[in-house]
Amino acid sequence: MREQEVGISAEAEEQPGESPRQEAGCPPAHEPVWSPHVSSALLARYYLPRSHLMLRGNGCQLLRDGVEAYPAMLAAIRGARRYIHLETYMFISDAVGELFGEALAEAAGRGVHVRVLYDALGSWTSRRGFFESLRARGVDIRPFKPFTSLGRGLRHLLRRDHRKILAVDGEMAFIGGVNISAHWAPEGQGGAWRDDVLRVEGPAVYELERRFVATWRMAFQDKFRSWRETRRRRRAAVLHRRGEVSLAVLSSRRSIHRAYLHAISRARRSVLVAAAYFIPDRKLVAVLREAAQRGVEVSLLLNAKSDHPWLVHATRAFYEKLLTAGVRIFEWERCVLHTKTAVVDGVWGTIGSFNLERRSLLFNHEVNAVFADPRLGRRLEESFRGDCQSCREVDLAEFRRRPLWQKLFERVLYAFRKVL
Repeated sequence: MREQEVGISAEAEEQPGESPRQEAGCPPAHEPVWSPHVSSALLARYYLPRSHLMLRGNGCQLLRDGVEAYPAMLAAIRGARRYIHLETYMFISDAVGELFGEALAEAAGRGVHVRVLYDALGSWTSRRGFFESLRARGVDIRPFKPFTSLGRGLRHLLRRDHRKILAVDGEMAFIGGVNISAHWAPEGQGGAWRDDVLRVEGPAVYELERRFVATWRMAFQDKFRSWRETRRRRRAAVLHRRGEVSLAVLSSRRSIHRAYLHAISRARRSVLVAAAYFIPDRKLVAVLREAAQRGVEVSLLLNAKSDHPWLVHATRAFYEKLLTAGVRIFEWERCVLHTKTAVVDGVWGTIGSFNLERRSLLFNHEVNAVFADPRLGRRLEESFRGDCQSCREVDLAEFRRRPLWQKLFERVLYAFRKVL
């Protein structure tokens, strides 16, 4: 199967769509907060908690949507020489899944060690025969917490593997919100969900691989024969710089949440957050309100429609408290917004699988990349502001005039926000 069969091409570019609708204007760009001569180490010390280890010398590229992410990921798989580690919440047996499955099977056929970990709940709609055919062709593909483990209790099943990591040969890795599914195929091919992926080269690749290995060992008690060799190569990778980005890989749910709170509390001119699912806790609401009240531009990019419709109504229960503090809210209407990114002052940023809601904070296995870099931060900020041009900004006066039934429904969902 070729990329053209699902509309994916390495040369693909975003197709021009309808004229963007912008009712109240997107957030304006600002002058840089920091001098370009300020080191990334100093920026990291300012925006990140001291406990977060920053790895210098990474090369990073921001990829938008499946149109850019899938060709880059497939090229990495097809160029693999030693091993491939793929960890994903959804591996769906549709056109995109077949395309990735064929690439993984071809890699296994030429002697590459291919390990794939998919979440059993996230991939429950996939055909069983699809995974069996990949195993028959040499791909070591396994489900995380299959339904056969129901006897271990509900809490055991609630802990899902929500990470999205692809690492190849210890040289290149991808992290973000994109799963293996036609949801992220180009518009007109069954998908067009909005999402972001970070392509990484450098020392941080080892840290992403280490998270994959830890989850695999925890789930299956398997040993990695090649991991000792990988650790030796890691020392060489640390010395071999691939770029200028300082990056931290965070897999503790609490550490990711703390990174958000710390960076927002230290913001000097802007906080831009794009959240697929937004059910914030009190600490996050408080820090967003405080930033807006001290004159920082705080803008949220949220879903107008979602694959979980009730979450949209639960999210709107927080709108008035945020809007009255000066927070601007933009609702994405073109398709499903699935991205989980943030950028502060055009310098600090994060991309990964972590959602700003209770399941990510308490149950799921997550991973985020956190960086302190003006160039990558500016790229992420430009992407955010461009997205806002395709949004409807929520007006407080208009929002207060919504129907009574909608207000009541939001209040009911708000009361159950801890279990949504």
